[in-house]
Amino acid sequence: MAAFLELESRGAADAPCLGNFAFGCELTGSTRSYTFKVDEDDDSEHILALSVVCLTAGAKDECNVVEVVGRDHQNQEVAVPVANLKLSCQPMLSLNNFQLQPPVTFHLKSGSGPVHLSGQHQIMHRRALSESEESEEELSPVMPARKQRRRQ
Repeated sequence: MAAFLELESRGAADAPCLGNFAFGCELTGSTRSYTFKVDEDDDSEHILALSVVCLTAGAKDECNVVEVVGRDHQNQEVAVPVANLKLSCQPMLSLNNFQLQPPVTFHLKSGSGPVHLSGQHQIMHRRALSESEESEEELSPVMPARKQRRRQ
């Protein structure tokens, strides 16, 4: 189960961010994986920034290992465990907006959960990104100030 709520949306041509949406999914013994993907024909840049992974109501005192499967810079599939949660010692983990590019799959490798993942889905238009990069290049460099000598 996943949920998306629009937190902020800007339609201005000069703003590269088109939308900022809340993301959440829950992994359980019966739903052991969730894949976050976007439409491949979309001309926007999508980032999934994970904030928190936590055990929710009904979790047992067992190790719950959450693994993220994504792609590296060579487009090779990579699986990395990102959380090992246990109710009695570490029921929650902050991921500090760990950024991933879709498609990405979350697996509950061990344990029965429920484990909740939350974060933000950010959408930026590629054309607006390139325009903002061009405008940054046009800025003149900042020169250091000259020291003035004091007259005595």
